[in-house]
Amino acid sequence: MAKYDASRSEPKWQASWADRKTFAADNDDPRPKFYVLEMFPYPSGRIHMGHVRNYTLGDVVARYKRAQGFNVLHPMGWDAFGLPAENAARAQGIHPAEWTYANIDAMRGELKRMGLSLDWDREIATCHPGYYQHQQRLFLDFMDAGLVRRAKSWVNWDPVDGTVLANEQVIDGLGWRSGTPVEKRELEQWVFAITDFAEDLLESLETLDRWPERVRLMQQNWIGRSEGLAVDFSLAGRDDTLEIYTTRHDTLFGASFMALAANHPLALSVGAADPKAAEFIAECQRSGTSEVAIEAAEKQGYDTGLRAIHPFIEGKELPVYIANFVLMEYGTGAIFGCPAHDQRDLDFANKYGLEVVPVVGPSDQDPTTFTVGSDAYVGPGKMINSDFLDGKTIEDAKAEVANRLTDAGIGHIKTNYRLRDWGISRQRYWGCPIPVVHCPDCGIVPVPQAELPVVLPDDATFDAPGNPLDHHPTWKHVDCPDCGKPAVRETDTLDTFVDSSWYFARFCSPRDDAPVGRKAVDAWLPVDQYIGGIEHAILHLLYSRFFARAMKATGHLDTTEPFAGLFTQGMVCHQTYKDEAGDWLYPEQVRFDDSGTATHGETGKPVTVGRSESMSKSKKNVVDPGAIIDRYGADTARWFMLSDSPPERDLEWSDAGAAGASRFLQRLWKLIEDGAGGLPDPGTAMPNGDVPDQVATLRAATHRTIAKVTEDIERLRFNVAVAKLYEFTSQVAEAPKSLDASPLGRWARREALESLSKLVAPMMPHMAEEAWALLGHTTPLTETQWPEFNPELAAEQTVTVGVQVNGKLRCTLDITPALGEAEVRELALDQDRVKLAIDGRPVRKVIVVPDRIVNVVV
Repeated sequence: MAKYDASRSEPKWQASWADRKTFAADNDDPRPKFYVLEMFPYPSGRIHMGHVRNYTLGDVVARYKRAQGFNVLHPMGWDAFGLPAENAARAQGIHPAEWTYANIDAMRGELKRMGLSLDWDREIATCHPGYYQHQQRLFLDFMDAGLVRRAKSWVNWDPVDGTVLANEQVIDGLGWRSGTPVEKRELEQWVFAITDFAEDLLESLETLDRWPERVRLMQQNWIGRSEGLAVDFSLAGRDDTLEIYTTRHDTLFGASFMALAANHPLALSVGAADPKAAEFIAECQRSGTSEVAIEAAEKQGYDTGLRAIHPFIEGKELPVYIANFVLMEYGTGAIFGCPAHDQRDLDFANKYGLEVVPVVGPSDQDPTTFTVGSDAYVGPGKMINSDFLDGKTIEDAKAEVANRLTDAGIGHIKTNYRLRDWGISRQRYWGCPIPVVHCPDCGIVPVPQAELPVVLPDDATFDAPGNPLDHHPTWKHVDCPDCGKPAVRETDTLDTFVDSSWYFARFCSPRDDAPVGRKAVDAWLPVDQYIGGIEHAILHLLYSRFFARAMKATGHLDTTEPFAGLFTQGMVCHQTYKDEAGDWLYPEQVRFDDSGTATHGETGKPVTVGRSESMSKSKKNVVDPGAIIDRYGADTARWFMLSDSPPERDLEWSDAGAAGASRFLQRLWKLIEDGAGGLPDPGTAMPNGDVPDQVATLRAATHRTIAKVTEDIERLRFNVAVAKLYEFTSQVAEAPKSLDASPLGRWARREALESLSKLVAPMMPHMAEEAWALLGHTTPLTETQWPEFNPELAAEQTVTVGVQVNGKLRCTLDITPALGEAEVRELALDQDRVKLAIDGRPVRKVIVVPDRIVNVVV
């Protein structure tokens, strides 16, 4: 080929890999294992650039590890249940299964065009009964182990979609899909007992040293362990008490009010007798439920008329409010407010004219004059205005309060977790059926394992609101497995997060008759490298960690941490465009003239160019991967995804960048094609004899590049590896033609071109295979070992170190890395510019940082 033709080469090599089953993982392979997994996609019907980036990153790791001699497991599947399919059924009159499987077929074809080294024989879809029957088995095993519960809880209810929403799915008080105001309802739901593992989930984060620190911190904050005090406040004129939980019991003397969550039992009892209280509670239940929404909302309350008796200040009573910023899900659903030292409490107190008493004062201020203005004081200090606590540190004050309240029988030390049990009930059709039956006589009865799977009915209808399983005429009506009397199936289905919380284990033995084959999961798990978006840093990863523990507790696994290594890639971004009417435009609808002015490609009218944002269908700033592959080939798309920025950061898509990647591919192909002629046969031993300088230079560049690219891929610094390959390509291209005059020179050129082909293979696998064949090889490159480097040849010949005098750079030195410290010091002091800067002054000391810098202090 005078020019590399991706449209011919890529399908050819993809077919070859498929025929040879190159990427099929063997569970009985004796080689060391390496399990690389990218978060599997939802089958929306089209892949997007985020998919291209995510799966390219994983594919580089998989191909590299396979070349290093590992038995690599690199599977693919589909996170296929969920509301989008059900919504499509309602909107388009198509069954969710038909919609889903058609999308899977389309996306499978698009992913295969990328040339990913996937073991397609292990493909799974979570909506297939062959998968979810085992999920039902796990549910029953968890139930037997006490890890499944029924619990009443307040939930976010979307009245249009007719389902429970997680807090994260409520945006500004609206359902994330329907856009309808969300209601608070108390429902009895199925929950997984994730709180049973709260402490272990928290402590084990310390062992995940190959996870990003920010992800571990996010999980730590989500679990939210706190050491505090539970306190029972007596209520004036009543026999009952109000229990609160606090981590700042040192500030009790600054308490000026109590606050209840809107769905606290005491608040509800007040609302039952007070219409205005009931109206306020209803308003709270219509507002946003996420922590962000609550924090941003104006702090509002309703005075119940109840008063709580202060445990230390005789005669002091605190008004009890129902407040919109207190959540029943955290602590006890009730707090005491100390306005001086909590901004939220201060805003509330100022709104309702409540007293503000500072009880912690900065050590450098007079406690008799210290006041709090518009900002709460949250810094360190000593106790003030606190009777027997005055002068104590915060920690000593906490201990004293805890001791006194415990001795009085109205308080006790308590460890609290922000984490709550995982509500898994969803009121929809397109999800995994929960395998239980509700019997009027026997209660809740598990479906016998021999009767699994409980399969969704094919004839469900979607013409009525709510859950189609609820109004199905026959499916839900069954006989009780225990007594044989008429009963009904559970019509809630499982949260789709359940489907994705154990798929990594099913991939190890995807056709096993049990949820997992123990030999297979024991051999493959944990996943060595997991790759996915930071948006899944909390829930998906936390739920997967819970599942691993629950599966271990029920005998399915022998590991508690599913992912040994985690990498979170950045988003793919593109500029946004709007027409004169303010409607979003696709990039292909926009034209730019030579001056950079944007106009509509069809109308010629002005276009407003907005900021670059993560690609999204809603803003139309998407680029079709299929179009890029059609135009340039998959290798170009892969190379650009790896080369433009560090993989953990957002990547700015540009047509110019893609075109540049394509030009480099063609340049690389021409270099190999031009250099392939006249080389010694593959496998020829290195000729004996003296090594000329130009041969030594090329060989040193080859081995240094192998060493650097190997290190960069190991550290997932793909963009740095790409930069090294750009540099090496230029070095090979610039090697003198006179090399070809000697057998040793031709041998060195072959070594360089073969190494270059091997090193780019994880990134540009199709072109690399074509180049490998062009160099005379009959065994595919995918079945060839990763190149090894000679440490002596790879060692840097010289390093450049800076020489400073009193911190100011005066000159640089090119030295050999092995040079001793005394020699480096002597060389530095002998430089003319250094002598000039010293100017005859005595040298106090010389600091040598090996291979980096010399600092002369005078």
